Amino acid sequence: MTKLTWKPGTMLYPVPAVMISCKNEDVDNIITVAWAGTVCTNPAMVSISVRPSRYSHELIKKSGEFIINLPGENLAYHTDFCGVKSGRDIDKFKHLNLTKKMGTKVNVPMIEECPVNIECKVKDIISLGSHDMFLAEVLAVNVNENLLDENDKLNLDKANLICYSHGEYCKVSKPLGKFGFSVKKPDKKGKKK
Repeated sequence: MTKLTWKPGTMLYPVPAVMISCKNEDVDNIITVAWAGTVCTNPAMVSISVRPSRYSHELIKKSGEFIINLPGENLAYHTDFCGVKSGRDIDKFKHLNLTKKMGTKVNVPMIEECPVNIECKVKDIISLGSHDMFLAEVLAVNVNENLLDENDKLNLDKANLICYSHGEYCKVSKPLGKFGFSVKKPDKKGKKK
């Protein structure tokens, strides 16, 4: 198959579509970010990238805190809205009828309707060009109780999370196999365990 070579671009898809809640003094806001990721396990650290011109950039920079809220499929409209409307012009929590619940470790409201909320403390801000990357330590993870099975194992597939892929919001599909399934030894009946 013939490959075409394009100019450099951000073609790493799909990526999580997340709603970042932030606060500074009496101002709360939500911004949708598709550039979020894990950067370290111990300590648990994540990154988000935000344009300096965005209203939330200054809120996060001043407070040094934010919450990554993972939206389910039922919040696709809300996720898109928070990515195209500015908090300078509208109270997104109020307009979208989203419930604020204060974080347990940071002074930022989480979005109650999101099944997972990750509380973060900024450790460094790196200016990279069009975006600044906020490197942050994860201080707490809040999950809806209904995502746990009878053994308290997290079943994230029940959250119906969404992702962003080349201009479109998509459902995260069903699992194809657990980590390491490709190298598991077959059981005595010839089936992989």
